[in-house]
Amino acid sequence: MGSRTASKDIITLRGSAAIVCEFFGYAANSILYNRGIYPEESFVKVKKYGLPMLLTQDEGVKSFLAGLTSQLTEWMEAGKLQRVVLVIMSRTTMEVLERWNFSIQTDAEVVEKGLIKEKSDKEIMREIQAIMRQIASSITYLPCLDEPCVFDVLAYTDMDVAIPFSWIESDAKLIENPQMVKLHSFDTKIHKVDTLVSYKNDEQD
Repeated sequence: MGSRTASKDIITLRGSAAIVCEFFGYAANSILYNRGIYPEESFVKVKKYGLPMLLTQDEGVKSFLAGLTSQLTEWMEAGKLQRVVLVIMSRTTMEVLERWNFSIQTDAEVVEKGLIKEKSDKEIMREIQAIMRQIASSITYLPCLDEPCVFDVLAYTDMDVAIPFSWIESDAKLIENPQMVKLHSFDTKIHKVDTLVSYKNDEQD
């Protein structure tokens, strides 16, 4: 037995990419649930990050998110992913109403030299918990989405990345003069993820 106070966990590039991509899958589910993009009854409750989380049971959405996270994992392990944006649009006009922006900073040295880092799993979980709580309470600060909406995901990668055939080039789907709310960030010591939601400013109407 050592006298070390807090135990640290070894984190590798692959392990860190897995943590971030799993986080993104749960965060996307939470956004789709809390913003009412799919009916409440199509979600089931699971325990994750020490919190009750909701996961879609819609087969189409499940397979879309599974394919997405596996592709994001590949780009992250290569240190090529800069950010992921979940966009919510009006189903009828395709106008962009919200952008959930997850910026990713990667420790380049870890990618180049295969270094490992140390940080306790508990600490990472606490940081992720804080973000999930903010997403769950987003309904208190975001305008009501009072029309049927659809979502899409944009990935910003380095220029030299081969784009899989299932992905297409897209515009940035920006919102003009948006309101923004910065959420908490989390850091695995290899990847730092900053979260920000921007939304349509209805006060200009």
